[in-house]
Amino acid sequence: MDITSLIESKLTQQIINAYQRGFPLCSRPFLQLANEFNTSEQAVIACLTQLKQTGVLSRLGPVFDHKRAGASTLAAISVTNDKLDEIAALVSEFQQVNHNYAREHKYNLWFVVTAANRITLYQTIKEIEKVTKHDVLELPMEKSYHIDLSFDVCFNQYKRVS
Repeated sequence: MDITSLIESKLTQQIINAYQRGFPLCSRPFLQLANEFNTSEQAVIACLTQLKQTGVLSRLGPVFDHKRAGASTLAAISVTNDKLDEIAALVSEFQQVNHNYAREHKYNLWFVVTAANRITLYQTIKEIEKVTKHDVLELPMEKSYHIDLSFDVCFNQYKRVS
């Protein structure tokens, strides 16, 4: 399935709109989604797999309250633009990094590092510095804010004009 067909599929829109939060916590969550959307468990798994492979979906997983689950910090690296993708790929290889993104700033590669405790967090940051050969700027959270953000997706609303 090409990316246009994938993102315009009814199942894709149903999954994205219904489960940006509140994903089923059960032994067979994909079967629960399949029953809700009147399709097969395998169709749900195939849809999510294709969304991941095409880059539409970057991650499917829980979001934890980091203060209750261990230690975490926002971090940043200053990288030359020609090395940004290479360094981002190295950072993404760390299990303790759940995402990274580019920003227009001197420190242009930002990411979140989580670990079981402060010692492991520190060790992970040191290992990232070793692997990337770049210093990591730690930006620990001073105050937390909860932003429950989601968007209704309607890919068919805007058609590409040739």
